[in-house]
Amino acid sequence: MNARKKIALFLSATALTAGLTATGLPLAAAAPAKPAAECGVRSDGRLYCGNAVGAKGYADRSYRSATRGTLDTGFNWFVCWGHGDPHQGGNDIWYWTQLDNGAWGNVPAVSVRTGQDPAPGLREC
Repeated sequence: MNARKKIALFLSATALTAGLTATGLPLAAAAPAKPAAECGVRSDGRLYCGNAVGAKGYADRSYRSATRGTLDTGFNWFVCWGHGDPHQGGNDIWYWTQLDNGAWGNVPAVSVRTGQDPAPGLREC
């Protein structure tokens, strides 16, 4: 996309937003807001955190084990962590969760958007 088209799109979006605000509609009514970035353990003891879309869940904490499914959304919960094979995240931490197909699997920490691994406050498996 060239610079003129980008500017035109920006001006159109700005005008649309200004028009909606001028009508008295709250800005949130125009487009649903994305959830705030979050990564932490909640009162239920689970870690709720962003993750790589399409992250694979493995039977064991190893890339050599069978793949059980994937995480197809960018935000999920994890019940515990454990040590396993090292991965590109620079550590050997893996998180246990229910995958989108209903199966349970281990996801390497490199695929979970934590600030540190293991995530503070999450129990070890």
